[in-house]
Amino acid sequence: MVIILRFKFFSLMIPLLFLVACTNVFEESLEAGEPVILNEHARPIIIDTDMAADDWMAILYLLMQPDVDVRAITVTGAGEAHCEPGVRNALDLTALAGRPEIPVTCGGETPLQGSQTFPKEWRDNVDNLFGLRLPKNPNGPAEEKVLNLLSQAIHEAAGELSIVALGPLTNLGQFFEAKPEMAAQIADIFIMGGAVNVPGNVSISADINNDKAEWNIFVDPRAAQLVLDSGAPITLIPLDATNQVPATINYLNRLNKNRETPSAEFVYRVLATREDDLRAGYYYFWDPLAAVAFTNPEVGSYKQMPLMVTEMEGPDRGATLESEDGALVNVAVDADRSQFEDLFLSTLNRRSP
Repeated sequence: MVIILRFKFFSLMIPLLFLVACTNVFEESLEAGEPVILNEHARPIIIDTDMAADDWMAILYLLMQPDVDVRAITVTGAGEAHCEPGVRNALDLTALAGRPEIPVTCGGETPLQGSQTFPKEWRDNVDNLFGLRLPKNPNGPAEEKVLNLLSQAIHEAAGELSIVALGPLTNLGQFFEAKPEMAAQIADIFIMGGAVNVPGNVSISADINNDKAEWNIFVDPRAAQLVLDSGAPITLIPLDATNQVPATINYLNRLNKNRETPSAEFVYRVLATREDDLRAGYYYFWDPLAAVAFTNPEVGSYKQMPLMVTEMEGPDRGATLESEDGALVNVAVDADRSQFEDLFLSTLNRRSP
């Protein structure tokens, strides 16, 4: 049925020849852009990511925001990218945006509980950056491990640090399990994940019998529950909202005419490699919506809900459910597509919307 075709990441239906043809068009590497001059009171954040394609776009949006001070990027190897290529690609994204000094490190490569993973084809393609090329960052991975990097950033920000989480919550779950007292020192956490009152997006691939869960929560539901239970203020951007912001051919054409920075050019190239998905209605701005909602919460409509995650194995694994026993979460239930598109495009091009 149509609604289950709304899923995250690379569609397995695209022929390999199409992917090769697209990437050949973009063989040249991009030059690094000039860094954004941060405002005096820019909000300090850490980006926690599994380095999927929509994460790349969300990260560049945040790096192009003068009101956002990205202090570090933590990669989860339990998500779509593996640790080594995920860190390398994240470092190169910071170089593209003119911020090569941002520390990047990776956490565990397996979920806190269970053994679910993204399909191998998806992981191979994001590890390879869809064949696209970025400027090389001369810096290597940060020496600090994820827990130490998070602790240091939270301490230095003195209660003002936000976290934008764009993948499975393995790193954050492990952090709160080890240091539960630090949740009170976090300003807020924005999470792309879950499907509250809409179907999930897991059942359309890998022969998985599950129509309730969204991929980020499905891969590590134990970690997700630990984050919900942490006590930190949480805003969830689930499929309920992201279903309202499809990536379309019209938007690709609009971006084609308005790509004035290396970051905008790279986002255009990423979407161009997904042209078949865009035409078929398979691709959405999942993580970019979470990033835009972090800087401009008015792009969404929200409802306070007590939520819990189904951790047990079975067809409901990873479901995000309203429950009297759940943690109170600020949930995006809708999104303004026009406002999102304008904000996303103008920020990539460093213009006021």
